[in-house]
Amino acid sequence: MEAYDIILKKRNGAVLNPDEIKYMVRGYTEGIIPDYQMAALLMAVYYQGLDMEETAHLTTAMVSSGEVMDLSSIAGKKVDKHSTGGVGDKTTLVLIPLAACQGLKLAKLSGRGLGHTGGTADKLRSIPGFKMDLSRGKFLRIVDSVGAAILTQSEEMVPADKKIYELRDVTAVVDSIPLIASSIMSKKIASGSDGVVLDVKVGSGAFTKDREGALALAESMVDIGARVGMPCRAVLSNMDQPLGYAVGNSLEVEEAISTLRGGGPADLRELCVELGLQMMLLHDPDLDRDRAKRGLEDTLDSGKALEKFREIISAQGGDPKILDDPLGLPKSKYCMEIHSSQRGYVQEMDALKIGQGAMALGAGRKTKDQDIDLTAGIMLKKKVGDSVEIGEPLAVLHSNNPEALEMAGRLLLQAVTISTELRKMPRLVLDTIQ
Repeated sequence: MEAYDIILKKRNGAVLNPDEIKYMVRGYTEGIIPDYQMAALLMAVYYQGLDMEETAHLTTAMVSSGEVMDLSSIAGKKVDKHSTGGVGDKTTLVLIPLAACQGLKLAKLSGRGLGHTGGTADKLRSIPGFKMDLSRGKFLRIVDSVGAAILTQSEEMVPADKKIYELRDVTAVVDSIPLIASSIMSKKIASGSDGVVLDVKVGSGAFTKDREGALALAESMVDIGARVGMPCRAVLSNMDQPLGYAVGNSLEVEEAISTLRGGGPADLRELCVELGLQMMLLHDPDLDRDRAKRGLEDTLDSGKALEKFREIISAQGGDPKILDDPLGLPKSKYCMEIHSSQRGYVQEMDALKIGQGAMALGAGRKTKDQDIDLTAGIMLKKKVGDSVEIGEPLAVLHSNNPEALEMAGRLLLQAVTISTELRKMPRLVLDTIQ
């Protein structure tokens, strides 16, 4: 078997067999196949595509390149959740304790954010003392006893995906549905859970800008799960405007706490309840949906989810006092209000530009090793459909870098479209796939 022949076969539009896919993945991961040959194969895949079976074989080949988390010591149903990334997406902070209260077990592996989409690990670093570099044994014990824990992603898991993604990133083949689907699902399968719920974002602040692409990605990932015996459900959610009002790590933790108290933004609560319901359906497809939904809402309103988050924070060395007094979260030195120069109604809030504004303030990173300002971000004062007067605040910018405020302010104003016509709030949950 030769790499040249496999590249030629895919270039000509033929279907690769499992052994050919495994040969390329293993050879590249071990350094036998050079960058230029793997880059050629990836470009052939970009143009010729992979069918569902090929995509599943690519996924399992990448899983086999590293270790798979063994969760057998944890009693109960282990369910995972993954978001394709958005602006202001703090659902994991609410969903983990919410789902754990329903008797599910969540062994969550989280990474740092890159670009305009924030990472859960960065948000949790805002909590004083919170540790995610736990030993494997301690992590498993916390999940078993408390119901959930969050661990930083291991370098030993799916090394093929890491190496292939870095090559995709510099050869302009990131936006390929089969390659995205196999990348995400390889990490989810390696995490060892019994099933996964996928939050596939669609809109200006998402990786997939249109519903057609998001649906194709969701269907591909659900199909991979079915082929490898890992049940999956996907939710398509709107990311044309940020989720909630807070964009930025510490600010988002504070908003998540408010939601766990039974308050918080309506859209964040709606999405967390929907994702929680889908996680419960993975465990029991025949459950009464309306009753389950009411149970999830009651878990938020009663404060049970907040107390579960307190248990998780304490178990991972964090200071749970921030749940009672969010002033204990880190705050930025500088704040600046951005005011409207128009009267009317908010028609659009471009999530991508708002995410870029938060990055300019220091809340996001352009390279994987870049430090970020955990206090930086944007607190929106208006959302789509809200009325606004001249001089009324649209948002408050937070940063430790005063020079960044002006640039972020310009991006924020470019992101907001105001009109005399009232626009209905866009639907948040667009579709579910199983």
